[in-house]
Amino acid sequence: MSGKSGVRRELLDVRRLLSPEDVREASLVLARRARGLPELSRARTVAAYVSVGREPGTRALLDELRTRGVRVLLPVLLDDNDLDWAVYEGPDHLVPARRGLAEPDGPRLGHKAVLDADAVLLPGLAVDERGMRLGRGGGSYDRVLARLEAAGAHPALVVLLYANEVVARVPEEPHDHPVHAVVTPEGVRRFATPPTA
Repeated sequence: MSGKSGVRRELLDVRRLLSPEDVREASLVLARRARGLPELSRARTVAAYVSVGREPGTRALLDELRTRGVRVLLPVLLDDNDLDWAVYEGPDHLVPARRGLAEPDGPRLGHKAVLDADAVLLPGLAVDERGMRLGRGGGSYDRVLARLEAAGAHPALVVLLYANEVVARVPEEPHDHPVHAVVTPEGVRRFATPPTA
């Protein structure tokens, strides 16, 4: 596998083979594994996202965090691919958005709301043995990570993936950031010591 676009294509092809039942079962296991992460159990605010299609499921985890009293921020995709944020108020407050996404219907909090997060769940297609994440290529989360770095904010960075998406190496660019942990249905793998929430 060479080049980010080629790696993305191969990983997405494998995801397309998953049945809705495979995705549903994996999401329940992911929620159970993720809830045990100290980064999430101690967090007061978690920036997350709503999984769509065959992405590793986040919905069960979002509801569990909210039930525990965690303030969950969800992204709102802007025209320039940057992200605004709004508080997750439950599944009944998600609305269809561009690119097949689901977004919260509440008030927008601005780009900098993510700076309040103790942990950030990042979407991804793969994480390698060094903790480098391969995203979908839109650049939205590159901006988020740059914003966190510029502000001196150091939330725990966590990615939910399928087991086959933890790979030996992903192509990387100078602006890419390593994550602290990846959660798969098979377990948790850590790459760096996360900050204390």
